[in-house]
Amino acid sequence: MPTFQTFKDLSITFKKHPVSDDLVQVKDKAAIFQSITALLMTNKGERPFKPDLGSGIRESLFEPLDYATGGLIRGQVIDCINRYEPRISLDNVIVEPDDLNNGYNVEIFFTIVGRDDTPEAVEFFLERTR
Repeated sequence: MPTFQTFKDLSITFKKHPVSDDLVQVKDKAAIFQSITALLMTNKGERPFKPDLGSGIRESLFEPLDYATGGLIRGQVIDCINRYEPRISLDNVIVEPDDLNNGYNVEIFFTIVGRDDTPEAVEFFLERTR
């Protein structure tokens, strides 16, 4: 018999639910997507009392735009997700430099642990900001 787990997190928008006046929750896939994004965009040392939490990929964005730096970013993504997101199992991470847009296209393929869902994917674009 397949197992089914429900995952709930607070929304990072901190909006109020119109009926219950509680904070809005995100569930299942949306909660995991939000968690992955928050983990990867957090710099190491940014969270109080958890200096190792985060990926440190922002520092890598100011390195040369090439496949070597893409490999470094890929390793940072894999390390961060394996360390801090136990709800998923990584299948593949693809990081490709995009010279025209001056950044990296990142695709993360994963399966949710404890569920019989199809594999999921998160895609986003990393670019330097000042």
